[in-house]
Amino acid sequence: MQLTGTTLLVIDDDSAFRQNIATRLQNCGFEVLQAASAADGLQQFSAQRPELVLCNLHLAEPEGFASVLQAVSAAADASLVVIAPSTQMPQAVEALRAGAQDYLIKPMLDIAMVELVVKRTLDQSRLRIENRRIRERLEAANSELENRLQELKDDQAAGHQVQLNMLPQSPWVSGEYTFERRIIPSLYLSGDFVDYFRISDTQLAFYLADVSGHGASSAFATVLLKFMTTRLLYEQRRQGDSSPIAFLPSDVLGHINRGLISCKLGKHVTMLGGVIDETDNTLTYSIGGHLPLPLLYANGQATYLQGKGKPVGLFVDAQYENHKIDLPTAFSLVLCSDGVLDCVEGTTLRNKEAHLPAMVEKCEGNMQALLGSFGLQPGKVMPDDISLMVLSRNR
Repeated sequence: MQLTGTTLLVIDDDSAFRQNIATRLQNCGFEVLQAASAADGLQQFSAQRPELVLCNLHLAEPEGFASVLQAVSAAADASLVVIAPSTQMPQAVEALRAGAQDYLIKPMLDIAMVELVVKRTLDQSRLRIENRRIRERLEAANSELENRLQELKDDQAAGHQVQLNMLPQSPWVSGEYTFERRIIPSLYLSGDFVDYFRISDTQLAFYLADVSGHGASSAFATVLLKFMTTRLLYEQRRQGDSSPIAFLPSDVLGHINRGLISCKLGKHVTMLGGVIDETDNTLTYSIGGHLPLPLLYANGQATYLQGKGKPVGLFVDAQYENHKIDLPTAFSLVLCSDGVLDCVEGTTLRNKEAHLPAMVEKCEGNMQALLGSFGLQPGKVMPDDISLMVLSRNR
């Protein structure tokens, strides 16, 4: 039995044939409407909205069937079965091409065929309706997704612009020293960050940081790094003059370590920072779990600076050491994030780190040469964020 409310409409000017079909379908549980003309059928169709219309191909009215076909085709939730004599199968086929879903042969030798065709057509119609509704839901979901993606792109574009505005000028020359930096994000936003700035008339500071993870959350942590570093510098400058201050790299790493832990962002950072004293020509630096270590290029040789320390933002009791070296007359100091190691030959981390000094020597510590040697062309997509900073003095 069909579900209550399934309404059919039979349009045929042969009353005996129409009644025979209607009786059979009513016995199957359908609610059946009858019409002897196209005009009456169209009126009932408009008023009752049946799910299925069975219509004689050759009604007495001119264009009667065509009018019914047009009305049913325009209704999204209705189907049409054409009734035609066996001698007019070509016309029935044309009706199918024009929008009818199935056909019945007249005279009807097997009345059971009516029930079969009607149920088959209703099943197909309901499947078509369900598919259309699914497609509409998918289209609505896709539209919503596109809107969300556009919002995300807009947010990322704004975040990207914020990051660009936070980064220092490159190249930047201060006194005898030249700073250059390049950051290549694996996504639109980077978890790597580089900064360098003057802290007094005779002191220059810099750091390179690699935040765990990728994307927006890691990029947000770089904003926090900039804020915490600037705040610490401000607190130590409160005297209001430009005399040297005790801006020790270990203090900076310790300050950021406490800040990240208290913020509970679930992010940690590997970083290294340094302060150049132009008066005594020294570099004081501190390491916070960062690899590879900085490479000092001078007199044709590149050597790793020594030092170690725990990652920043993970351990409450982490302590960071300061290391102090005399700076050569002419040198380049190369700092990079571990993403650079993806661009270095070798099958293991140890192999790659062993090969890196030779690459720096070949490039003579030059930023552009290093970018070319690492294969970091503009627009190239990398598996990890990559940051590179070169500090140099050439006398």
